[in-house]
Amino acid sequence: MTLDDQAARLRELMRQTRATRTIAICSGKGGVGKSNIALNLAILLSAGGHRVALVDADLGLANLDVLINADVRANLSHVIAGTCAIDDVICDLPCGVQFVAGASGLARLANLTEFQRAHLVQSLSVLESDNDVIIVDCGAGIGPDVLHFACAADSTVVVTAPEPTAITDAYAVIKVLTQREYAGQLSLLVNMVEDRQEGRVTHERIADVARRFLNVRVLQAGYVIADPKVKDAVKRREPFVLAYPRCQASRCLAALANKLSSSGCLSERKDGFFRRVANWFA
Repeated sequence: MTLDDQAARLRELMRQTRATRTIAICSGKGGVGKSNIALNLAILLSAGGHRVALVDADLGLANLDVLINADVRANLSHVIAGTCAIDDVICDLPCGVQFVAGASGLARLANLTEFQRAHLVQSLSVLESDNDVIIVDCGAGIGPDVLHFACAADSTVVVTAPEPTAITDAYAVIKVLTQREYAGQLSLLVNMVEDRQEGRVTHERIADVARRFLNVRVLQAGYVIADPKVKDAVKRREPFVLAYPRCQASRCLAALANKLSSSGCLSERKDGFFRRVANWFA
């Protein structure tokens, strides 16, 4: 298939695409529980009746498949290489979520050829026609791939922890997204807090600085209590909302899922998410 054929097929897919809501999960640094939040949030939204896809968009250090103990035999690198179709990569998890594994060591999107990028976007667009919500687990930091995925999303949730380096790095993500004129809904989730008060204070600290120096509003996505059950579930390679549905962390994250569901899960934007990602390279 030529590049022109790929582009024509992509345009046809976009005409058929539903207004799927995309939520990018980001963090300024690793170790704050970003991927775990993305996974468990996807499961909760699915349990709430939404059709959900979870995409591991960390193209350098993908590890979501490890968290869920999934038997993944193909990932996005195989789609790019043309050795697998997207249907071979999409994994239907027992919890009802469609999962697409990323790849460790994959060249960033900007380094792909135009043909490879068109093929990847066309392939992933299938997810938009099959799902109400797409959760995108971005890599940590402010690399080009992270920004492309986040800027194209309807909502971006920045995950941080209540410690100085994590807070500083979370603010850096917010600053760069603002400089890129991010048009979506920007919010902050404070993970691994001792109590509700610590979560509230951490959010207020970052939101106040962002309001004063960036003139941007950072919404409060919520907080998640530092719960030993989460660590135990990770060791067992099980999502904590399934292993311990009544633990404090599960209840905290359920509050965010309920908030997202009540706000509606259809995008107000008519162009597809993956098309918007591709447009960043146009």
